[in-house]
Amino acid sequence: MRPSNNLPPRWAERLIERIAAPYLREEILGDLFELFQKRVTRFGHILAQWMYVLDIILLIHPRLWRKNPETARLPHYSTDFSKPNPIDMLSNYMKVAARNLKTNKAYALINIAGLALGMSCAILIFMLVRYHLSFDNFHAGSERIYRIVTEQHRDNISYQRSVPAPLGKAFRNDYTFAEKVARIATFEESLITLRNGNELRKFKDELAYAEADFFEIFNFPLLQGNKATALEAPGTAIITEKIAEKYFAHENPIGKVFWLDNKIAFTVTGILKDLPENSDRKTGIYVSYNSLKALNPWLASDDSWGGIQSVMQCFVRLRPGVTVAQVEKVFPAYVKRYRPTSKNVHHYKLQHLADIHFDSRYDGPMERRNLWILSVIGLFLIATACVNFVNLATAQAFKRSKEVGVRKVLGGLKGQLFWQFLSETFLISTAAIIIALVLTYLVLPAANSFFDIRMSINLLSDRLLLTFVMILGILVTFFAGSYPGLVLARFQPIAALKGKMSQASIGGFNTRRTLIVIQFAISQILIIGMVVIINQMRYANQADLGFDKDAIVMLPLGIDSTNVKMKTLKSEISEIAGVEKISLCFSAPASWEAWNNSIRFDNQSEEVNFPTSIKAGDADYISTFGLELAAGRNIFPTDSVREFLVNETFTRKLNFKTPQDAIGKVIAANGGTMVAPIVGVVKDFHDRSFHEDINAIAFTSFIPNYSVMAIKVNLANIKYTMSAIEKTWTAKYPDQIFESQFLDDSIGRFYETEERMLKLIQVFSFIAIFIGALGLYGLVSFMAAQKTKEIGIRKVLGSSISEVLWIFGKEFSTLILIAFAIAAPVAWWVMNGWLQDFKFQIKIDVWVFILTLASTFLIVLVTVLYKALKAVQMDPVKSLRSE
Repeated sequence: MRPSNNLPPRWAERLIERIAAPYLREEILGDLFELFQKRVTRFGHILAQWMYVLDIILLIHPRLWRKNPETARLPHYSTDFSKPNPIDMLSNYMKVAARNLKTNKAYALINIAGLALGMSCAILIFMLVRYHLSFDNFHAGSERIYRIVTEQHRDNISYQRSVPAPLGKAFRNDYTFAEKVARIATFEESLITLRNGNELRKFKDELAYAEADFFEIFNFPLLQGNKATALEAPGTAIITEKIAEKYFAHENPIGKVFWLDNKIAFTVTGILKDLPENSDRKTGIYVSYNSLKALNPWLASDDSWGGIQSVMQCFVRLRPGVTVAQVEKVFPAYVKRYRPTSKNVHHYKLQHLADIHFDSRYDGPMERRNLWILSVIGLFLIATACVNFVNLATAQAFKRSKEVGVRKVLGGLKGQLFWQFLSETFLISTAAIIIALVLTYLVLPAANSFFDIRMSINLLSDRLLLTFVMILGILVTFFAGSYPGLVLARFQPIAALKGKMSQASIGGFNTRRTLIVIQFAISQILIIGMVVIINQMRYANQADLGFDKDAIVMLPLGIDSTNVKMKTLKSEISEIAGVEKISLCFSAPASWEAWNNSIRFDNQSEEVNFPTSIKAGDADYISTFGLELAAGRNIFPTDSVREFLVNETFTRKLNFKTPQDAIGKVIAANGGTMVAPIVGVVKDFHDRSFHEDINAIAFTSFIPNYSVMAIKVNLANIKYTMSAIEKTWTAKYPDQIFESQFLDDSIGRFYETEERMLKLIQVFSFIAIFIGALGLYGLVSFMAAQKTKEIGIRKVLGSSISEVLWIFGKEFSTLILIAFAIAAPVAWWVMNGWLQDFKFQIKIDVWVFILTLASTFLIVLVTVLYKALKAVQMDPVKSLRSE
């Protein structure tokens, strides 16, 4: 019996047993096993296994499948050279391949560099796509888990990931469609404090009020505590391992107390295993849903059907056999029962768990379209590298014609020559994969930081990645090596030995021209895409938004702010050197935060059919943000709702001919609790990103909604100014954490996804161009060698350097123009579709295409010129003697 620790991979043996003819199996497996035992002794068990797998892959050949033992039998090792052993043949293939590559080092290095770059990008893209596709796929019964979302139908349709707070409870009580229903209200940047005598430790972390069934729906296991009872009582909390370590170090956190907003105490009753990286749920603190009433009585109420807060979500796990259509059929009854007269018509829908990560309408962070774009770019890069390989290989075939002729005269078969060249391709691909893996390993930390994710590479434990790398290597070997191998194999021996090979017989210029056109077209598509995205991002970041966003600091107010404290703080900060203007408000003119209302206008009984965003701010709001009035005046200083300002969009939606016509009309908002006349109309400004239209907006003074302070500062001495602001703020709120942010940075986050895609496309475009330039350099080197005699004759006959250079230039100029004719309409169609996601967008001007064409010519010129000049400047006497 064989020792158990010296066995080759069983799956590899089974593969040979399955595909090999019966009379060959024993001989092949016996020879391979004997070779495996020797390698175990020499190299060790792990390396011997890898070499065994390599042998198996190289043996996959139709010859193994033949049924006729007379023509297909593979003999034992023998001194009978008329019947060579396949392993000897493979060994010979590799030796000859290595010798040829060593002889043509430049050719090998160019191909390895191109393939390694392409493969490295492909591996990174594969890892990124797989990472995103794996989100929340680890929950038991995930195919039956859904989130209830809201479509709001008014003058247009808007989408909310949240629902009215009572919906979850009502659905659970009224119907039996779901096994579990759970509501969860998530609050970002919650103030958490720990008290130990006089010591006060402060943190800002995400906290969620969750019903106990949330942990029955999702597979987030508890390490300590009882899942069923841990959040049953008010004032109880579950925290993750990471939070436990952060708050309590090495102490046992069970029974420990922390405070929310310095006023609500929670006792830790359970420790949750750290949440996986591939989950959209990042919250580290979960507290009893029964405690929500202490924070927000309206949100916790069973009667709060009148509005939606973005913090509230509801998840369900349906019973087996229950369909989405069955559930969605009962939702309209809640709208009729609880919102019968509202012009904001709710349509509740089920969103599958697998779609949450990818649906940007409901704040999904990654659209599937972006993954498709990345995948296509990866395919483009691999295709570009393979095109390089085929071009250079067919061009180099002329040099090897005599070698092929000799092999054929000595009895070499087409199949043997084909596999000989494929062996060379395999060696190049293997070297490229090794380098690609090293590059991926080196680049991975930067990629993780760029995307704010945690990917890792470990081929020994990651079977899927290992399979992808092996398949990638095999596909590249066959796609890149097959055509050049067939070209070599079909050489006529007599013509090859006489050196009278035609261009057609070595692949032909037309084939190489086609491949170069494909390569140029891919690069031009990427360049056009990059230029369009750059212009759209520049337009979004530099366009006039209708308000001043520069040098404005957004400073959150303390959670225990009172009217007196806010006014005192505003007064003290306004006296700091460097502070130019200051305003108390709910949010900046452009912000993610929105307080949308259904309003009644001019004493009408029915609500208008469009939402209005209420922006609460004091009388200094307009001047601080540089907003301009189109009609009327600013509001007077006051603490309560006395007057309204509206924007031009508001007046247009109400069909006023001029902004002045709206002055004096009365608005009733917030369920009729805010009633006041319009005293001014503000010129339109962008209140959200350029993805969205400008909304109808109303401004008023409303102290209960003030949550931030907007401070216009002079940047000349910003360090002193910010230090003084922090000192003043901290004196008012000593038990809280000072945080501030410049408004332009906040607005920049509107386009985080687009900025990341832009940087990726820039990197991949440069890599595609570099790979193409490598191939061009190699091809021009070959052309210069082939045209040495022609160049010498032309120079003797009086041709100038520019005329000789045009021999190279006219060839590539034509190919560039053909590629551009293909790339331009394709790129226009793709990028025009991408721009449709923006309500405010650039036009794709002609200069974008002119710039792309010019840059392509410049790249080709730089790549070709050096080698072409070197050939042209050669002494014509030497040129004529070279052949």
